[in-house]
Amino acid sequence: MKTSTLLRAAACALFAQLSAHAYALDPLSYARYDQVKTSAVHIDLKADFAKKTLSGHAELTLNWLDKSARILDLDTRALTISKVQAQGANGKWVTVRHSLDKFDDEKGHAMHIDLAALPAQPQKVRIYYRTSPKATALQWLAPVQTMSGKRPFMFSQSQTIDARSWVPLQDTPAVRFTYSARIEAPKDLRVVMSADNDLNATGKGGWNFKMPQPIPSYLLAIGIGEIDVRALGARTSVYAEPKRIGAAAYEFGDTEKMVAAAESLYGPYRWGRYDMLVLPPSFPIGGMENPRLTFLTPTMIAGDRSLVDLIAHELAHSWSGNLVTNASWKHWWLNESFTTYVTTRILESLYGPEVADMNLQLEQEEAIASLATIPLAKQALLTKDPDTSSANYTDEGLAYPKGAWFLRTLEQRAGRTVFDPFLRGWFDQHAFQSVTTEQFVDYLRKNLLAQHPTVLSEAELEEWLHGAGIPASAKRAVSTRLAALDATRASWLSGATPTAKLDTKKWNATEWMKFLNDIDNKASAAQLKELDQAFGLAKSTNNEVAFRFYRAAINAGYSEVRAPLEAFLMSVGRQKFVVPLYAALRAKPADKVFAESVYKKARERYHPATQTSVDKKMAGK
Repeated sequence: MKTSTLLRAAACALFAQLSAHAYALDPLSYARYDQVKTSAVHIDLKADFAKKTLSGHAELTLNWLDKSARILDLDTRALTISKVQAQGANGKWVTVRHSLDKFDDEKGHAMHIDLAALPAQPQKVRIYYRTSPKATALQWLAPVQTMSGKRPFMFSQSQTIDARSWVPLQDTPAVRFTYSARIEAPKDLRVVMSADNDLNATGKGGWNFKMPQPIPSYLLAIGIGEIDVRALGARTSVYAEPKRIGAAAYEFGDTEKMVAAAESLYGPYRWGRYDMLVLPPSFPIGGMENPRLTFLTPTMIAGDRSLVDLIAHELAHSWSGNLVTNASWKHWWLNESFTTYVTTRILESLYGPEVADMNLQLEQEEAIASLATIPLAKQALLTKDPDTSSANYTDEGLAYPKGAWFLRTLEQRAGRTVFDPFLRGWFDQHAFQSVTTEQFVDYLRKNLLAQHPTVLSEAELEEWLHGAGIPASAKRAVSTRLAALDATRASWLSGATPTAKLDTKKWNATEWMKFLNDIDNKASAAQLKELDQAFGLAKSTNNEVAFRFYRAAINAGYSEVRAPLEAFLMSVGRQKFVVPLYAALRAKPADKVFAESVYKKARERYHPATQTSVDKKMAGK
């Protein structure tokens, strides 16, 4: 290599280091999207279940904003890169240099593609690669972990910054792109993606997809397995394992009505179809709002449509989050708070104010209870710190109810005739854009507070956004049915009302959840045993109810619940349930050994994200 070439390579490497670190816009991404943005992605991959890898290439179409830039910085995590090509002005592909920085535990590898040797900035690059068997976004399930026990299954969870573990790209919500894909998979396995899934596709010659609307990378999603499909309406359907498809189709029967209800409030659904995929039990969260194909946990299938608020929540993301997206994860509340607020409005529209109020009161009560375990500095919707590190971010879970409470406060004070057009305008004016809190505050001041200054003072706005806890001025939701439950619970706890006399025939799931929340750490083991014997709570098909019963039973020392509890932990992988249960078990000396023995058997069944969370709890962190 000539000296001039060495100097140029060294200069490019130095520039790449500076561009990836010193001038990063999103602290969780190495991408210099102020210089170049990806406008489209095409992936051509083959799934190898034996090796637990995806291999092939990704083709990125580039929009160069800085005409002098000659380095393309991408995000990757544990990808094996074989070569990189760029398309010249003559249409021919030429191999170009690339390098990977030292691995960072949080962000993975920065990938630098050196384009200085080309006569002009290329419009497209191709990266040939394969994923690691331990890719953080992908879970490869053995047949035994599926319902039929016959065929394997694989699914992705890209949020928040794990898309980079299966596609090399600009992995930041600040960049939106359309995408297409061709996926090869073993015979008799169906491939689905967060794109236009063809209900009649056979996979012959590969499975082909197109996503015509621009999305951020965290909404890139794939599932491969023994999957059946059932149409629910003109633009809705559900995908699931064959043995679960019937139950899923019944549970989601109101989906078409939900889409219509949301449209009546916030404008047209802009994604074509709204389909859903029910994943195996190891899916780590309740739902993932992947556009055109929401991913859902099977734990929400209760047999009585009592947990359909989860579907309403994921559908609501079609406006808040998917359509209008937080520009970085510091502004997470813009995705989840708005979605949580919209969810309540959808539920009210379909099922009436009483159902909505019950859900809202429970949501607010659990938010207030959670404050005891969240550091004060993490209780704001966002900090005033510069967006330079995820260490500056606030509590993710609290953002859902607190921000929704903020929006509800605006609605209550302004009135729906004013607030509803205001919120719809936010979605319409920022459709397919990535936004910050500052942009919302500017929109709020200009489009609501300027005309109605008494709705919210600047001091209150400051308190909601940057203050700890829930402002004292916040009006709490009150459900008459849940209020009546308080007296019943108090009477039962005191022994005045025997378990046999509890009139629960008309209780719905929300009432059971509140009752179990309120007796946690108050009821004795004997009382929990009586409840279990009378109502079969340890065997409830409603996982939200079962979880709350198990938690209360652990805290009360009701050890006879261990057998069904173990079965629950072995069959459910949703973090919302398993992480608190392991934490509760570990906190009890008498249950610690039991917890360790169960986790030793169950760990391999959990998603990598769940494993990481439970590992921390089991280590006392």
